[in-house]
Amino acid sequence: MKHRIIVRYADKTLKNAALTIHLNHCISATLEAQGVNVPCEINVLITDDAGIRAINAATRGIDKETDVLSFPMFDFIAGEFPPDPASYIDPQTGLLPLGDMAISMERAKDQAKRFGNTLKREVGYLTIHSILHLLGYDHLDEGEQKRQMRLREEAIAAELDILR
Repeated sequence: MKHRIIVRYADKTLKNAALTIHLNHCISATLEAQGVNVPCEINVLITDDAGIRAINAATRGIDKETDVLSFPMFDFIAGEFPPDPASYIDPQTGLLPLGDMAISMERAKDQAKRFGNTLKREVGYLTIHSILHLLGYDHLDEGEQKRQMRLREEAIAAELDILR
């Protein structure tokens, strides 16, 4: 499936061709694993802690940095991608505008070090996590929703061979 994945870097010092390839691979694999059968458009912003903190404050009213933010275009139900998604397709592009994500590379590097992961694994995991949010998964409770999301994250990470 040919998706349009637009990766922007908030600062040219963050720009990295290998990272762009990895993001594209993780996004495409997650969409495939979730049975997304239409071409999608996803916007990705790679930023630092200050950048993601500003986005978090402006959009959620939370004035602190975080690792990843997700902004879904639609209110899908986790694990139940619409069987006939045609009504979600943008007629001008022929794509389903799934949503946007922002990743703090500063936070990803710190977490990789703290958790004993590679940066590739950490960014991959954050990407999978964000795409699942765009597809309706959530973890606001500490119960079934969080468990369901974590199981999918780990299964997809295993398929991508980006294990802890």
